[in-house]
Amino acid sequence: MKKYERYKRAIRLMASLILVVALVLVYRAAWYGFISPTTGVWYWRRGNWVIMGLYSALILFFSTMYGGFRLGDLEKGNVIYSQILSLLIVNFITYIQVSLLAYSFRALWIFVVLMACDVVIITAWAQIYAVIYRRMFPPRRLLLVYGQLHALELLGKLRQREDRYLIEKIVSAEIGEDAVMEMAEDYDGVILCDIPTPARNFILKACFERSIRVYMTPKISDILVRTSREMHTFDTPLLLSRNNGLSAEQQLGKRCLDILVSVCMLILISPVMFATAVAVKLYDGGSVLYKQKRLTLNGKEFYVYKFRSMRMDAEKDGVARLASENDDRITPVGKLIRMTRIDELPQLWNVLKGDMSLVGPRPERPEIAAEYETWLPQFKSRLKVKAGLTGYAQIYGKYNTTPYDKLKLDLTYIQNYSFILDLKLLLLTVKILFMKESTEGVSSYEDKPGQRPGGWGQRDGNG
Repeated sequence: MKKYERYKRAIRLMASLILVVALVLVYRAAWYGFISPTTGVWYWRRGNWVIMGLYSALILFFSTMYGGFRLGDLEKGNVIYSQILSLLIVNFITYIQVSLLAYSFRALWIFVVLMACDVVIITAWAQIYAVIYRRMFPPRRLLLVYGQLHALELLGKLRQREDRYLIEKIVSAEIGEDAVMEMAEDYDGVILCDIPTPARNFILKACFERSIRVYMTPKISDILVRTSREMHTFDTPLLLSRNNGLSAEQQLGKRCLDILVSVCMLILISPVMFATAVAVKLYDGGSVLYKQKRLTLNGKEFYVYKFRSMRMDAEKDGVARLASENDDRITPVGKLIRMTRIDELPQLWNVLKGDMSLVGPRPERPEIAAEYETWLPQFKSRLKVKAGLTGYAQIYGKYNTTPYDKLKLDLTYIQNYSFILDLKLLLLTVKILFMKESTEGVSSYEDKPGQRPGGWGQRDGNG
């Protein structure tokens, strides 16, 4: 591995360029052979170059956005899915472009065949590249050092990626820093998982001196430091962490985006919402909408709206609990609308009203938030911004993300907020809408309130 480590980025770049060139060549053949003749518009050489360049730029943008070039970092299936989704969007945009040139919608079959060819190329590329990558960069042999037993939850996640990580030894930080460093010499890297800060600092510095790779689970204080602004007013470096949420201009820009997108989407998807309302009503005659009290900016309570996906008596015992896998409270209609996220669409009205934002921490129920705060007082820090329809924890979290990790993801969003970040997360939401792991409820052994961040990216609550 060390032999090729310095060339890893160059190898990944070369593999990505090979894929892009292959996809563009297929489009070039389709353009000259079928597409261009149907538009009735003929181009000189430079005009065709512009068309190819635009197609290449779209592939690069969406594939980079959705992680389509991150084979080795992401699972092979995830990379294939990301590339196919990217090409679906690219070919759709290109079809609209061609239709505008031709002043009519035509030649759809050409793009269907083009997409089929793209799928074959993407799948073959991913399979070949995965074999080459695995031989050049075998899984890293790692030493995991833990502080508290609950930190070993990370172990199960790491074992799902044995193509990249091999946890060969697990030790407690209680054995001492010197003993840890003596062991670390025999491994490709060290994972520090929620160990005490003094021990972590010692091991981190010692590993730096010996050029040993270190992976760490960040603490909340690490997130605040990492997102601080450097100040050079004096000869002593200072870090400034403002910790006061969004500025007035950021709030204004965010609100304008919320209004614009929510109005456009409500208009575009109104037929889908009408059909869903009819289906829910016809199934059992119950109410179409389900409302539930949630928390938003500064702890303000509001009612979130969803299409009802469960029986009317889903919480007749008065106990708040999340939906679980194969939950018998979910109706047949409810299973369909939950799988396709249609049940979340009424929350666009919450966004338009100003209760929520398009992007932000998912709103928790007051009673569940109160329960978390008994052992995690910082959980209320998520309320420095409005609750969101989708968010950082929904994009980067999993179905079993713990409240503590969920808090760290949400704080990362709050501390790094920008208008561009919101646009990026909205685009990434398109990707996770169709990922199976983001639609599941909590499993039986994890069936406890709030274990799963909810939203367009992930399921939450009842109803």
